[in-house]
Amino acid sequence: MDAERNTGGQSGGGRTQKSVPDGAWDPGAITAISHFYRGELGRIMAWRTRLDSTTNWAVTASGTMFTVAFSVESVPHILFFFNIAVVAVLLWIEARRYRFYDAFRARVRMLEAHFLVPILAKHEGFLQGDWRTLVCEDLLLPSFKISQWEAVGRRLKRNYAYLFLLILAAWITKIFLHAPEPITSLHAFYEALRVGVSVPCWMVATILGGTFLLVMGMLVWISTQTPGEFSEMSGHRSQWRI
Repeated sequence: MDAERNTGGQSGGGRTQKSVPDGAWDPGAITAISHFYRGELGRIMAWRTRLDSTTNWAVTASGTMFTVAFSVESVPHILFFFNIAVVAVLLWIEARRYRFYDAFRARVRMLEAHFLVPILAKHEGFLQGDWRTLVCEDLLLPSFKISQWEAVGRRLKRNYAYLFLLILAAWITKIFLHAPEPITSLHAFYEALRVGVSVPCWMVATILGGTFLLVMGMLVWISTQTPGEFSEMSGHRSQWRI
């Protein structure tokens, strides 16, 4: 084992690989980092649970408002505006939680890419960058790895975009079902947007269109600016790279 470790081996393609120095296999260091890795996994799982809790609150609140809106005809359709407002607040809270989750997840990925991979491959060529210093600095001065708006975009892409679109669809359905007059034209639909005498049609139309455009714009932006938690890949083995 020692001789094989010191001399290095040949890869399947005939390329010579340099073995990891003996100091990299210090049992004490490996044990400490292994416990650290397990602890960080537990931490990101705790934040993962918090993310799920916020999403559940948004779904529950939306389901409650759907039930009230469609079971009581006298309830105005503007109720869905408050539904959107509640979900938007929960999205902002979840994005903040996601930033914590992402910060701790970055440590886990650093250990996986620069500690576990060289151990498994026994190949020092994978020891890229000064990753030990980066991890130490992050332990001394923890910092977020993404902005609040990027976190909002990621959570919107994963869950909340579908919820916002569902609320908009329910809002339009409510307008058609409980309109004072039958809706037979686009103008009739526009007039049905009015809520009493205090909320004009143009205000409701602005809220509807603005919400839809904001959601779609955020989805396009996050899709072009960041790869997200995972990147798309084919089944080809050449794509299996850090």
